[in-house]
Amino acid sequence: MLRGPEAPTGCAVVQANWADNPWFPAELEQERLDFMRSQPEQYSHIWEGGYVTAVESAYFARALAEARSEGRVTTLTSDNLLSKRAYWDIGVRDATAIWIVQQKGDQLRFIDHYEAVGQDLATHLQWLRDNGHADAEQVLPHDGAKQDAVTASRFEDHIRNAGFAVRTVPNQGKGAAMKRIEAARSRFNRFWFDEVKCANGLKALGWYHEKKNEGGYGVGANHDWSSHSADAFGLAAIDYNEPKAYKPLDLSKLKRAVA
Repeated sequence: MLRGPEAPTGCAVVQANWADNPWFPAELEQERLDFMRSQPEQYSHIWEGGYVTAVESAYFARALAEARSEGRVTTLTSDNLLSKRAYWDIGVRDATAIWIVQQKGDQLRFIDHYEAVGQDLATHLQWLRDNGHADAEQVLPHDGAKQDAVTASRFEDHIRNAGFAVRTVPNQGKGAAMKRIEAARSRFNRFWFDEVKCANGLKALGWYHEKKNEGGYGVGANHDWSSHSADAFGLAAIDYNEPKAYKPLDLSKLKRAVA
């Protein structure tokens, strides 16, 4: 209400923080810098008055904080010379999430994001068309190849019949969720995000966390509002294409060939 684009009528909002304190002591400044270094995922909330965007045991919060500090959460535009891929998490009774991605060298650039609950497939496909992503290859998790018991058609068949290129990633087997998480963690320093179009997806990544039992032990990823976008994001990380190593031209061979 107070931090939106328009303040309530008759309201004056003043943001004041540590940086506005002329008597801010050196001891607190050192504590602030130490916290920024040791817990970057919580720094904005604790020291800058930001909203909570990460919880304890959040899988991607630290990597996301580093991406922000390094300028990899910014404004991105679609490159017409690069192909696009749309990574899905398929929702039946819950949310369907899609990330639109382009790869530029070793960078994976997340240029758009979508999530909807309770909508039919036609609605998802129309969003792709309306936002200029009809030419993107639709990349589905393994359940995209699952045959519907009523229609005897697969989810990927419905998308293909609607005129889209589609591919299904094979099942990663036991522990698939953690494999997606580890793939994303190991490659996160190559990921770039459009700050505006991917805002809701970034919130989900910052929140996605480990579930713990009563004894405080981790029992795998928590399936909540954030897990749909996080699963689609993990699929993009699993499907990442390592750029081919450049081999310099051997001029000695070229000279011999000419001779």
